[in-house]
Amino acid sequence: MFPDSLSQFFLHNQEALWLTTLIADLGFTVLLYRFFGKAGLQVAIATAILLANLQGPKLTVIFGFQTSLGVIFYSSIFFATDVLSENFGKEEANKAVRMGFVVSVIVVMMLSLALLYQPSDRPGTAGFSRDIHNAFATIVNFTPRFVVGSLLAYYISQSFDVWAFHKIKSITGERWLWLRNNLSTMSSQVIDTIVYSLVTWWGIVDLRTALELGAVKYGFKVTIALIDTAFIYWAKWSHERRFGGRPETA
Repeated sequence: MFPDSLSQFFLHNQEALWLTTLIADLGFTVLLYRFFGKAGLQVAIATAILLANLQGPKLTVIFGFQTSLGVIFYSSIFFATDVLSENFGKEEANKAVRMGFVVSVIVVMMLSLALLYQPSDRPGTAGFSRDIHNAFATIVNFTPRFVVGSLLAYYISQSFDVWAFHKIKSITGERWLWLRNNLSTMSSQVIDTIVYSLVTWWGIVDLRTALELGAVKYGFKVTIALIDTAFIYWAKWSHERRFGGRPETA
C-alpha cells in the first residue's frame, strides 16, 4: 500500500511510525467530526473500538517499552468523548459511551461466532482457508478474562471521564479547555488501567507484574493525552466554524 522507500523508513524508525499513526488517528477523528458533526464522532468511537479489539493483541516495542497497538486507538475514544462533552454536553457524551459499550459487546460476540465456522476443505482452497482461519483465531480468540476486563474498564473509565470533564468545566467555565481535557483523560485512564490490569492479568501473573504492565501502558496513554490537546482545539475551532458556537440541531 505504501511506497517501498516509506515502508523501509518506518521499518527502521518505529517511534516515527507510532507518532504518525497517532496523529493520523486523531486527525481522522477530527475530520469525521468536521464533515459529519456529532454522527462523525459516534462513528469514530465505533471505529476505534473495532481497531482496538483487532489490533490490541499486536505487541511492539516503542521507546524501549513493549506496548500494544490497541493503546492508540483505545485512547482516541477518550478524545472523541471529550469533544462530545465540550460541544454537545454531558448527556450526548454519556450516550456515546453507552453506544460504545454496546458496539464492544456486539464485536466480541460476532467475532466469537465467526470462529465457530470451520475453514473450507474444498480442493484448491483448503490450505489457504485453514491458514486464514488460524490467523483469524490468533487475533480474535478472546478469553473470558479479556472480555470482562476490557468491557468493565471501558464502561467505568469512560463514564468517569465524562463526569470528570464536566465537573472541571463547572469550575473553569469555558476557559482552560486543555486542563479539563487532560485532567479528565489522565484520571480516567488511571481507572481504566487499574481495572483492566487487575481483572485481566492478576492471577495469570502476580499483582506487582500486573501493575507494572499497566504502568507502561499508562505512560503511553498520558503521552497520547498530551498530544491530543492540539487536536481538541482543532475540533473546537471546527465546531465554531460549522455551528457558530451553537449546538448541532441535526
